[in-house]
Amino acid sequence: MRIHIGGDHAAYELQQALIVHLEGAGHEVVNHGPSRYDEQDDYPVYVLRAAEAVAAESGSRGVVLGGSGNGEQMAANKVRGIRAALCASAELATLAREHNDAQIVSIGARFTSEAEATRIVDTFLATEFSDEARHRRRVGMVSAYESERTLPALPESTD
Repeated sequence: MRIHIGGDHAAYELQQALIVHLEGAGHEVVNHGPSRYDEQDDYPVYVLRAAEAVAAESGSRGVVLGGSGNGEQMAANKVRGIRAALCASAELATLAREHNDAQIVSIGARFTSEAEATRIVDTFLATEFSDEARHRRRVGMVSAYESERTLPALPESTD
């Protein structure tokens, strides 16, 4: 699987470790940066490129990393068609894939050990979307809103 990865200085070491791990597992990793440690770098420079690449390449996945993972998830979610999930455990990674068909996982390096980050990423990549009708319907509502700004219909009142 092709994996697009991007982050910032706060996650630079974790990003490098995950690249080695993913390549060792047989994945093709595209590193969108940073390519060196720079404490003044800005995560949107690298995260948006990784998210754009995932959006452009069906079947690929993404990993974005930062200190908390919050800003990286927010940036990735600004890319049309992307669903990025901030995950602090393998269980959250499973749910992000099964229920939300997330294509990108975001991880906070200041709150996640390398071992846990590896478990999160491996779980995220190994888990398929459940394709259950309720999950398809919900993802469809979000996609419709994203593309057309159409709010989902309110349920009929039972009053």
